[in-house]
Amino acid sequence: SLLCLLIFSSLCLWPLTSFTDSEKKNRSVHLCSNSNIKLLLFWWFVTQGTNQIVMNCADIDIITASFVPEGGEEINATGFNYQNEDEKVTLCFPSILQKGSGSLKIDFVGELNDKMKGFYRSKYMTPSGENRYAAVTQFEATDARRAFPCWDEPAIKATFDITLIVPKDRIALSNMNVVDRKPYPEDHSLVEVKFATTPIMSTYLVAFVIGEYDFVESQSSDGVTVRVYTPVGKAEQGKFALEVATKTLPFYKDYFSVPYPLPKIDLIAIADFAAGAMENWGLVTYRETALLIDPKNSCASSRQWVALVVGHELAHQWFGNLVTMEWWTHLWLNEGFASWIEYLCVDHCFPEYDIWTQFVSADYTRALDLDALDNSHPIEVDVGHPSEVDEIFDAISYSKGASVIRMLHNYIGDEEFRKGMNAYLLKFQHKNASTEDLWECLEQASGKPIAAVMNSWTKQMGFPIIVVDQEQHGSDRVLKISQKKFCASGPRNDENCPNWMVPISICTSEDPSCTKMKVLLDQPETTVNVTNIAPDHWIKINPGTVGFYRIQYSSAMLESLLPGIRDLTLLPVDRLGLQNDLFSLVRRHTLFFFSILWKLIGTSNCLLTHISCMFNTQMTWLLFSPVSRSGHLDALLRGLVLGKLGKAGHKGTLEEARRRFREHVEGKQILPADLRSPVYLTVLKHGDSTTLDTMLKLHKQADMQEEKNRIERVLGAIPAPDLIQRVLNFALSEEVRPQDTVSVIGGVAGSSKQGRKAAWKFVKDNWEELHNRYQGGFLISRLIKLTVDGFAIDKMAAEVKSFFESHHAPAAERTVQQCCENILLNAAWLKRDAEDIHQYLLQRKAPPV
Repeated sequence: SLLCLLIFSSLCLWPLTSFTDSEKKNRSVHLCSNSNIKLLLFWWFVTQGTNQIVMNCADIDIITASFVPEGGEEINATGFNYQNEDEKVTLCFPSILQKGSGSLKIDFVGELNDKMKGFYRSKYMTPSGENRYAAVTQFEATDARRAFPCWDEPAIKATFDITLIVPKDRIALSNMNVVDRKPYPEDHSLVEVKFATTPIMSTYLVAFVIGEYDFVESQSSDGVTVRVYTPVGKAEQGKFALEVATKTLPFYKDYFSVPYPLPKIDLIAIADFAAGAMENWGLVTYRETALLIDPKNSCASSRQWVALVVGHELAHQWFGNLVTMEWWTHLWLNEGFASWIEYLCVDHCFPEYDIWTQFVSADYTRALDLDALDNSHPIEVDVGHPSEVDEIFDAISYSKGASVIRMLHNYIGDEEFRKGMNAYLLKFQHKNASTEDLWECLEQASGKPIAAVMNSWTKQMGFPIIVVDQEQHGSDRVLKISQKKFCASGPRNDENCPNWMVPISICTSEDPSCTKMKVLLDQPETTVNVTNIAPDHWIKINPGTVGFYRIQYSSAMLESLLPGIRDLTLLPVDRLGLQNDLFSLVRRHTLFFFSILWKLIGTSNCLLTHISCMFNTQMTWLLFSPVSRSGHLDALLRGLVLGKLGKAGHKGTLEEARRRFREHVEGKQILPADLRSPVYLTVLKHGDSTTLDTMLKLHKQADMQEEKNRIERVLGAIPAPDLIQRVLNFALSEEVRPQDTVSVIGGVAGSSKQGRKAAWKFVKDNWEELHNRYQGGFLISRLIKLTVDGFAIDKMAAEVKSFFESHHAPAAERTVQQCCENILLNAAWLKRDAEDIHQYLLQRKAPPV
């Protein structure tokens, strides 16, 4: 039980580090006063007498602690009992702390670590080539306790008064604006920087950064000062994110009808950063690749990524920071909502991106694939120990969460949805809330049974497959609609099959972009009568691919949709959704591969012949030579097509890629940013040791992290086994940032069968180093998934399972189970269809290209 109420905390930090590469051992963080140690002060109200105070604490040594009752004498703690496994410390006092107000003062020493969590150091290189360190924070989910002893739970909120003592030639940033900066009296090489008091907030949102940065600055139309901090000399690369941020803040203010509550917001690029970004209130931290854009050297996909990540993190300033989840069980509410509204925001700022179609191809389909597994989990997961929190930062919380919020928004309608969101934010601002609190506000705004509908989506795992058949009755079409749980392994005859309350939308060929009818499927099956439908018109379920379910049409209904596919009257997002549903049904053996293939491409043209004829020499040249008026989507498509053709060894593509790569390396004609990934991939896939040496040289010369990452992701395409091993060794070298090692190894595993085997062996051989590097965070889960998820042999599932039984990775237990399940599914599919597909392709072999 909570015996005290936290009112505010005052935190003064002095990171004692040289900030250069010369004194690596001097990395302690002292937090106490007047003796090279800084102090932490909490103002408390004791609700019940006690002689012990229990706090969260990890990797910290407490020097002294005392409690001063208001108007009373100081009581010094006589002992500190550390419970390291639970990340707690108990402060023991010689007498009872009586009911009433008072202050708790703690002097302690911590470590400026290399774990990319808590208060840690981030290595960067100055323009002159010197290695230096910044001191930065990453506290979500449970790592504020590594920076200072605290009550590190989202529902225990306080205001924070933060002071940083830093070298006078360094920039110091925190959540709030600077209110005082003065020389530190005991050392004139230092300054004492004091920040304004924060709003009441959770510990995981506290942040501070000390380092060398340039910045660009603007003001949003609603008067908020926005700054983007970049590495020194790269301020220009912050302008795109600044433009996005200054558009985004007023958009959210208007959408929520609630103003941004702080006077400023800083967005800062951090060199060593595990996540994509972190929404610290007023000081948002980013990987460099999620914030910096060079007009000459950044590709279209990078600009889109920056726009989405900025939109995501700024949404959290309201949804997560102003109103915070009650406990980590409701994490999905933060992340799912932000992952949905980032797309709404980007669609507002950049309508030419057609971002909702990309949502379906990215988040929506990824969530469906994961949630079809037996080892998925509900959106809402009970969380106990801190080690369990990292495991739910996955595609269910983010992508399924975003998908069901999108479905809910469509079900309610935008006006009522915004009304409900406004009520929720106003009611719970500066407080904590649960999923049920949001449902209640949306229910009151819309008059619809939101809680009943959404509980079926958040409290049980999985999703339904909607089975549809039709009959024509005069001028009406009668639809027979039923639901059952979709399982990747195939249909189940389970008496206890769960049901969902499914919002069903229906459109017709008369107007494919308009919903003709909506129904709520709240039972296993129903019949729906759609009026005034001519016999030769088709009907499509789930227009816009908004509902989070798969659809199995009767053969006749699927046949009727084929003209809409061929003449493109069926919208791209609907063709994409249909194709994805059919693919998943083939994979689980509900539909036969060839019946679907023949339906979609027809019997008169072979797919491979069609592709080879399409991409003649002239077409290849056009793909490599973008016209100035081509748009964002053209750039994305061009890179995708060239990458596929190059990897497949298309002769014209390979020749042109090698020519352009040679000119790029020689400096004669620099490759446009949008062509670099497919060109690098193509020359590596068909390259040798000289190609790899050249690519590694380009990596070393690259001044921008985006370019380094671009190269790192494709290095694994190199075919020779000895060169694959060189790439894997490179992944753990000093040349690759710690967070990017994962994508190098994943690139090897995803490039070929032999690459996958080599990557898995490398992970096993270097497991201790990799596990220690990522300390049980979500990067270890990502590493495991990228390395083993593509295997398709039964015995590999057993091998992976056995390895992780003897090499525990608590934060990745569910990921390991999911990977093993996927391996078995891949193997079963391969056994079933591989030979038939092989024969099919042999019979229709295209001429050489």
